[in-house]
Amino acid sequence: MIKKAVFPVAGFGTRMLPATKSIPKELLNIVNKPLIHYAVMEAIAAGIEEIIFVTANHKRALDDYFDDNFQLNQALKEAGKTDLYHEMKDIAGRVHPIFVRQKEQKGLGHAILQAASVINNEPFVVILPDDIFYSKESVTKQLVDRFATVQKSIVGLQSVAPEKTHLYGVVSIDSDEGNGLYKLNDMVEKPKVNPPSNKAIVGRYVLTPDVMDVLASIKPGVGGEIQLTDAILKVCQDDAVYGMEYEGRRFDCGNKEGLLRASIAFARDYPDTLSALIDETKDLHNNHR
Repeated sequence: MIKKAVFPVAGFGTRMLPATKSIPKELLNIVNKPLIHYAVMEAIAAGIEEIIFVTANHKRALDDYFDDNFQLNQALKEAGKTDLYHEMKDIAGRVHPIFVRQKEQKGLGHAILQAASVINNEPFVVILPDDIFYSKESVTKQLVDRFATVQKSIVGLQSVAPEKTHLYGVVSIDSDEGNGLYKLNDMVEKPKVNPPSNKAIVGRYVLTPDVMDVLASIKPGVGGEIQLTDAILKVCQDDAVYGMEYEGRRFDCGNKEGLLRASIAFARDYPDTLSALIDETKDLHNNHR
C-alpha cells in the first residue's frame, strides 16, 4: 500500500492575486472548505497516512490549518456546535503532516525533490491542490488501485481541446490497455506546436522511487526549471509509465473561473447552499434574457 503523498504548496499563487498576497492560494474556499482540505481528504480516502507539504516561508497559515486548535474546539463544545467540533477534530486527527521547505522556486520537479528524504525510496503520490475533482470515488484512490496492478508510475490524464495543449504536459500513447489505462511512450511539457495527442497530464500522480532518483540528476528544462514531466519521461524511456483517464470532473482552481465553477459544483452537495445556488441561477438567467 502507498502511504505517502507529496503536496507541492510553495508557489506564490500569482493567478489569484490580489487575494493570494496574504492568503495561501490553497486556503481559498470552495463553499466552506479550503482547496487544501478537499485535496487532503481525497488523499486520506486513498489510504494515504503521511502528508508531506513542500512549502515556503510565506505559507505558515497552512501549518496552522492542520494543527489542533484547543481554544476553538473548546468554544465549539461550549456553544453546542458538536458537528463542527467533530469535523475540526477529524481533519486534525487524521492528518500526520510533515513540512519541508523549498527555499527557491525552481519548478515542480525541484519541489518534489525536497521530499526525497521523507519518501525514503518508497512509491508515493503527488497531489497538486490547485486541481480539485468532483467525483464519486477519490481520483487518487483510482490511481492507487490501478498502481496495485501494474506496479509502475501512473499519471492522471484528461482529454483537452487542441488549443489548450500548450498549457499541459501532453503524452504520446504506446498502447491502450483498456478501462482508461494507457501505456505511454513519450510526453512533452507544454508543447508549442504539434502535441503528440490531446491527452494531458493533470495534477495527480502515483510515482515509483526511480522518478525521485532521476529528479536528483536531471537538468533544467522548460523555463529553466526542473520539470517533473522530464523525469517521468526518462523513467518511461528506461522502463514503463502508464496514464489513466480518471472518472470525475476536474476544476483548475488556480484561476478565478475554475474556482467559481468548483464552488457551483460543490454547492449542490450542501442543503443550505443549494437553494441559494438555484435562486441566483434563476436571477442570472432572467436578467440576461
